[in-house]
Amino acid sequence: MSEDFKKLPPIHEIDRFLEAQGLGHGVEQRGRIEDLLAKLRKDPKRLAQWERQDILTWLAEELSRPVGLRPVINATGTLIHTNLGRSPLSPAMVAGLPELLAGYCNLEYDLEAGKRGQRVSESERLICRLTGAEAALFVNNNAAALLLCLQVFAQGKEVLLSRGEMVEIGGSFRVPEMLEASGAKLKELGTTNKTHLRDFQNATGPETAVLLKVHKSNFKITGFTSEPSRKELVALAKEKGLIYIEDLGSGSLQTVALEGKPVEPGFKEILAQGAPLVCASGDKLLGGPQAGLILGRADLVERLAKHPLYRCLRCDKTQLYLLERCLLAYARGERVPTQAMLSEPLSQVEERAQKILFGLDPQRFRLVKSLATPGGGTLPEESLPSWAIGVQDSENKAEVLAKRLRDGEPPLIGRIEQGILLIDAKCIQPHQLDLVNQILKGLFD
Repeated sequence: MSEDFKKLPPIHEIDRFLEAQGLGHGVEQRGRIEDLLAKLRKDPKRLAQWERQDILTWLAEELSRPVGLRPVINATGTLIHTNLGRSPLSPAMVAGLPELLAGYCNLEYDLEAGKRGQRVSESERLICRLTGAEAALFVNNNAAALLLCLQVFAQGKEVLLSRGEMVEIGGSFRVPEMLEASGAKLKELGTTNKTHLRDFQNATGPETAVLLKVHKSNFKITGFTSEPSRKELVALAKEKGLIYIEDLGSGSLQTVALEGKPVEPGFKEILAQGAPLVCASGDKLLGGPQAGLILGRADLVERLAKHPLYRCLRCDKTQLYLLERCLLAYARGERVPTQAMLSEPLSQVEERAQKILFGLDPQRFRLVKSLATPGGGTLPEESLPSWAIGVQDSENKAEVLAKRLRDGEPPLIGRIEQGILLIDAKCIQPHQLDLVNQILKGLFD
C-alpha cells in the first residue's frame, strides 16, 4: 500500500470532523464518503500533495453540497426535458399537495356512501368529457399502459406492427422488447419507409389479435414514404375482428398546432376517427404528472381494469391528485405551463431574455436568437423560435462556465452550441428572472 494512502482518515474520524462542522454524518453520508475516498485513491498526485487535514477539509466541502432530487433552472430551451422532470406544473396545480400528503384522503373511499369507492373516478370522468372517450384508466407511465394493453389483449397472440414504427426511445426502451415482455408475438410488416394496407391484410391470420400503431418518437421518416391512414387501419381491424391499439406517446388532449399548422393529433381527434384504444404519457404535451393514460371503449377499458397486472401498475394518490388538477385546468379553459410555452408569442420570450441581460457585462453576455425544442420525444424535428443569452469568455471554455452554473445553488442548466454557452429564456419562468440575472452576474467572481 502506498504511504500516501495512510493519510486517508478512518470513517469514525471523518464522522467526528463532519459533526463538528455541523454537517450530516454517519449512515446518511456513508456512501458519499466511500465514493470520495475511492476518488482520492485514484488520484495519487493530489493525495501526495495533501495532508490529513486537507483531506478532511475537502471531504467537508464536497459533502456540504446538496444531493438528491432538487429544483434546477431549465435554461436549455427544451420544454419537456426528460432529464429535468419533463413538464413543469403550475403553482395552482400543486397548491393542495402538502395538505393531501401530510394526512389522509379519500383515495378509495366514497364519502357519500360511507364505504369503499373507486380510485380514479373523478379524473376518469374529467378526461372522458374532455376527449369524448367512453372510459379511461390511469397507470404509472405510458410504458406501463402499453404493457397492460398488450398483455390483456395479445398474450400468446400476434401483434401486427409496421417496421417504420419499431421505435427505441430514451433509456433504451424498445417497442419490440415491450411486446416480448408482455407475452405477445411481434409480426413485422412492410419496410422502414413504406408499409401498405395490403401488408396488414395479408399478415392477418388466426393467431392475430392486435393491430398496433406507435408514435414515431424523436424521429421522422421523409421522402419516398407511404403508410395506411388511421381510418383504414381502424376499419381493417374491425373487419378482421382485431383490436386496434394506438400508442400516441405524447398525450395531447387535442390536436397540437405550431404557428397555425397542425403538427400532432390528440386524443380527441384519434378517438373521433374510431380508434377503440389509445394510450399516451401524462407528463408530455398534456402537461401533467408522470402517468400512463388509456382511453377508449368502455368494454375494453373494463377488461384492463380487471386484470391482475393493473394493480401492479396503477397510480398513487400523488399522481391522481395532480392529474385531476391538470384536467380541471383544461376544463376551466386555463393553459397549463407546457401548453402556454408552446403557444406564447416570441416577444414574451425576448422580454424575459432582456430582463436577464440587464446590467450584465456586454463583453461577455449578449442577446442571441435561438431555437427551442418541444422535447420529450414529442413533435420530432419541430422547433420554436426563442431568445437566449450567449455567454463567451476568452479565458474560460463554455464547458467550464456551464459546470460553474451547474455547481451553483440552484443549479442553472444551459446548453452549448458552437462553443458558446446559451442561457435560453424559453423555459425560464418570470419569477426566476432576477435570480438568473444575479447568478450570471456572479459567474466570473
